[in-house]
Amino acid sequence: MQSANVLLRRIVRSSVLPFATQHGMKKDLFPLSRTLSLSLCLKQDKSSEPSEKLDLDEWKKVMKSGLQEEVSEMVSEPEELSSLAAARETLEMWKLAGRAVPENISEEQLKTFMECPSKSAKKKYLKYLHLKELHKKNDKRKMDEKRERRLEVQDQDSKTDETKKSPFVCLWSRTMDKAYNWRAAQSMIFGQPLVFDMSYEKEMSFREVSNTVRQIVMSESSNRRSVDPFHIHFCNFKEDSLYHREFIKNYREAWDKLLITVTDQCYTEIFPKDKLIYLTADSPKVMKTFEHDKIYIVGSMVDKSIKRGVSLARAKRLGLETAALPLDKYLLWSTGAKNLTLDQMMHILLTLKDTADWKKALEFVPKRKYCDFVNKPVKELKKTLDLINTHKIAKGREKVEKQFAKNYPKRYKIKQK
Repeated sequence: MQSANVLLRRIVRSSVLPFATQHGMKKDLFPLSRTLSLSLCLKQDKSSEPSEKLDLDEWKKVMKSGLQEEVSEMVSEPEELSSLAAARETLEMWKLAGRAVPENISEEQLKTFMECPSKSAKKKYLKYLHLKELHKKNDKRKMDEKRERRLEVQDQDSKTDETKKSPFVCLWSRTMDKAYNWRAAQSMIFGQPLVFDMSYEKEMSFREVSNTVRQIVMSESSNRRSVDPFHIHFCNFKEDSLYHREFIKNYREAWDKLLITVTDQCYTEIFPKDKLIYLTADSPKVMKTFEHDKIYIVGSMVDKSIKRGVSLARAKRLGLETAALPLDKYLLWSTGAKNLTLDQMMHILLTLKDTADWKKALEFVPKRKYCDFVNKPVKELKKTLDLINTHKIAKGREKVEKQFAKNYPKRYKIKQK
């Protein structure tokens, strides 16, 4: 019995194993050799025991099915690899043909590409992958550009910091601050008063109040740097109001050191009424010249947010004289309301105070609001305005016609005939 097993093993090793190693089936044939040896042993045992019968046909069927499955698994792997390679070749061909194909594609994406039911679906999938790749490249490029810009800004900041740290610049800025403060201190004694009416808080939202305060801060800084500054008064100013909180947020510790007058009293209680002039765009009276002995009042508000005539109504209730800037007299107004920001008003008043020249003063009006200064006769100006209006109307008609032709091409053709 044992000698028969040994003999069978030698035969298998000498004949079957070399064939298996050539075809890559060595591992799968080891169980086959074992089964053959066992089957021979069983046959010998069963020959000694004639009562027990072995169904050899069933055993052969089982063995054949197992071998077929193993061989099919081994054949499927190279088939899959060959199909992936073929798909890659088709992609390369499409890329050379100039179609939208991604440069880099993974195996999973290739498999999904192969699973697409039709050629159009495959094209759409490849286009999607191509666009996705382009978006990634653009995002990366933008990030690189941002990084470069940030580095440039950092370099510039470092250079400016070096210049700021130089002793000469520090000394110059300190001396200039002292000079400005000295002028502001003199204006508090000898300067012409300028009043900011702070009684419009309830009629504005939080954002509008913060915008107003920002404009007043810019006005105060430009006034402090001027040759002959105003003595600024904040009248009707209440402590712990929204105005107050916004001023502290902007000035911080410098709020208590400002060289201005802050009071909760009304301007009619501090100054005589016949000296006060309320500047408002709604006033019927036009300001002709700047009067140095008068006290001008400016409403601390954003004109876009509230209704027209509010400041004029307030001035009339208090029985005050009103005035508006002569914008129509000196400027060929084009579009928009004739309301100016508080810092623009401050620049205009300071220039008028120093030069008394309306053209120089009104240069601080934004150029988008007017076409030109009034230097020509009235007839010529009317002609130019008419030409501008006709040009605008013609442009509007062209736009309407294009839109009509786009929406209703058949009707447009009939209309032309």
